[in-house]
Order: sequence, then C-alpha cells, then structure tokens
Amino acid sequence: MPVPLAYLAVVLIWSTTPLGIVWSSSSVSPTLAVLLRMLIALVLGAIIILLTKINLPWHRQARKLYYSSSIGIVGGMLLSYLAARYISSGMMSLMFGLAPIFSGLLAQKFLAEPKFSGIKKLALALCFVGLAIVCSDHIKLHQDSWIGLLLILTAVMFFSLSAVMVKSISLTIHPMATTVGALSVSTPIFLLAWWLFDGQLNVEHWQVKSIWAIIYLGIFGSLIGFLAYFHILQKLAASTVALITLLTPVLAMTLGAWLNNETITLKLIIGASCIMTGLAIYQFGDKWLKSNSV
Repeated sequence: MPVPLAYLAVVLIWSTTPLGIVWSSSSVSPTLAVLLRMLIALVLGAIIILLTKINLPWHRQARKLYYSSSIGIVGGMLLSYLAARYISSGMMSLMFGLAPIFSGLLAQKFLAEPKFSGIKKLALALCFVGLAIVCSDHIKLHQDSWIGLLLILTAVMFFSLSAVMVKSISLTIHPMATTVGALSVSTPIFLLAWWLFDGQLNVEHWQVKSIWAIIYLGIFGSLIGFLAYFHILQKLAASTVALITLLTPVLAMTLGAWLNNETITLKLIIGASCIMTGLAIYQFGDKWLKSNSV
C-alpha cells in the first residue's frame, strides 16, 4: 500500500470508528457488538495468515507482545462500547486524542523516560483545562454522561498503557501476525464479557445500520486500520504520524454532528480547541523552541 494512501486510510478509519461504535451498539448490546467486530477481524486475519503463509510465532516473547496488545484492545474497546451509550462519538474521539500524553506519563514510570519538559507540562495543563471544560459542558447537557466520560477516560488509560508495554518489548514481527495474535488472546475475553454481562442475542432487535457498522468496524476498524497504522509507523517520522491525533477528533466531531445529529456547543469548541492546542504543543513545542533558539 502506498504510504500516502495508508496515511489517509488511518485518518479516515480513526475518524469514523467512534461513530461506528455508537451506531453498532445502538440496537445490539455493547458487549455483543464488540465481540462480533473482533470475531470478524480474527477470522479474516487468520485466513490472510494462512493464505500468505505469514509466520505467527507463539514463543514466550511473542505471547508477551500479544498479551500487552490485548490490554489496549480489551480495555480500550470494551469500555469504549459501554461508554457509547452515554457520550457522543465526537467526545469519544476527543478523549482518545489524549492518548499520546497519557502514554508519555506512563512511559516515565515504566520505561524510565525523561520527565516532561516545561513546554510539555504547559501542554498537559492546557489539555486538562480543555478536558474540564468539555466534561462540565457534557455533564450539564446530559446528567448521566459522567458515566460515559469515566468509562472512556479509563479506556484511554488502558490503550495508553498497552502502547507503553508494547514499546518495551523488543520484537519485530509482521503487523498481521501481531494483529491476529492479539485478537486470538482478546476475543475469548470479549466472549466471556458478553456471556457474563448479557448472554442474549436478541437478533430481532438488530437494525441494519448496526449490522453494517459492525461489519465495517470488523474489516476496517480492527484489521485494515491496524495494518495501515503499523505500515506508516515504519515508513514515516513519529511527528508525522502524531498529526493523526490532531486531525481525527475534528473530523469525528464534524461527522457526528452531520450524520448523527450530535450537539456541538460553544463550550465544546473552546474545550476541544484547548485540548488540540495542548496536543500540538506537546508534539511539536520542544522542536519549535529548539529551532528558534538556534
């Protein structure tokens, strides 16, 4: 896949995934919706592995990689689907935009990375100000939304922790092998979650929109998007890849308002602007100061 096409694919898939989660769980229970999504991705991924004869290692180091990846898949996805009942798709995308900062905080503890510079601390403070504004506005509009906000922030923490743990494992294997290996570990957990919290199919309640959203997320959100992301991560500079976290929340909120009639208030715009500015400062602030001091 050409790198520009892969980059565009990641931006579009990440921008549409939150709306897909909301739609897929609108008539299908959240635990079943995410289980079906992962089953589709696992089956398709396994078929590709078999047809292309990609090596799928199961040695100790590989299993460690799969387990670490599954923390983000299970914790991030399951809680996101549960949160979709309480918050908008645009809010979900905005919260996940904070993942690089949470990963940076966790990396200081688990990877012994340097502490934040002054400019990154400023970025962190600006993001938290924006977070406080959007959360207070959302809770004011929807009293139960605090449940969704708590769930989605916890999901982001799991996603960020997973990214840090994966980064600590020095193992290079095919992205498809990583995807299928992680899905092989996480899918049984999704099955257990569905059985414990729901256990019902209720096919008669399923809407066509939910079915198509599940299929879309299974093929694109969980398989093609993951592969494209690993592809650009290998080919492009980290700063270029990081731009995705600045683009997707804006596109996701726009799509949510256009296709799902989600409300965009002035406070949401102000809070989101603070968060996006904070993310931009976090990603590029140190480089900008360094280039201007030379």
